[in-house]
Amino acid sequence: MSRDALRHLRRDPALAALIRHVGQCGLAVQRGVSPYHALMRAIAYQQLHARAAEAMLRRLAEHFPDHPAGIPEPAHVLALPEAALRGCGFSAGKAAALRDICAHALAGTVPTRRAAMRLSDAALIERLTAIRGVGRWTVEMLLIFTLGRPDVLPVDDYGVRDGYRWLHGLDKQPAPRTLAAIGEAWSPFRSYAAWYLWRGSDAAKRGEESPLAGQPPRPRRRAKAEA
Repeated sequence: MSRDALRHLRRDPALAALIRHVGQCGLAVQRGVSPYHALMRAIAYQQLHARAAEAMLRRLAEHFPDHPAGIPEPAHVLALPEAALRGCGFSAGKAAALRDICAHALAGTVPTRRAAMRLSDAALIERLTAIRGVGRWTVEMLLIFTLGRPDVLPVDDYGVRDGYRWLHGLDKQPAPRTLAAIGEAWSPFRSYAAWYLWRGSDAAKRGEESPLAGQPPRPRRRAKAEA
């Protein structure tokens, strides 16, 4: 995270306290991964333990012993009968989603990494959510962790909202629309804010106390109409 990003996020006193509590940002970007490979892995991991997902991907790769290690190319996966995908452990829904990703990759809807770098966040979300099994959250994770986009705030993510709840000592998580409005102040570095809020959610699970605990609430700024 750049000094500019750190300086900007620290303008929010609560986020500054969280940054001090957590320490250095450890957001890692998978720079050698293509959008195709990221989406295929995302489908495998949906609602599964990492070990189970990796086992399914390994069985898929075993169908192509002459192919380099990793996820096979789209045409190779499409050449497999559905029964073969099911035999790897993929459900019918996941098998259909994998095949749809492959078809869209061959059609160019799923861009190469180089092509993706020329597309805006909004354009990628619009293109990729047209694929079966790929929702907005999945694309947001791709934007943050595969493409390294700095200004993505996944407001539907449980951990992000839970981290905000813990940090501010709230009884419940903020609604996605509310958090989106709050997060406007963190732009253009919202991906880093999300990473710190995820760490806040981790701290909550460990039973740690928010760095804001015991501090008097800051007075709310009066709206112009009230001034």
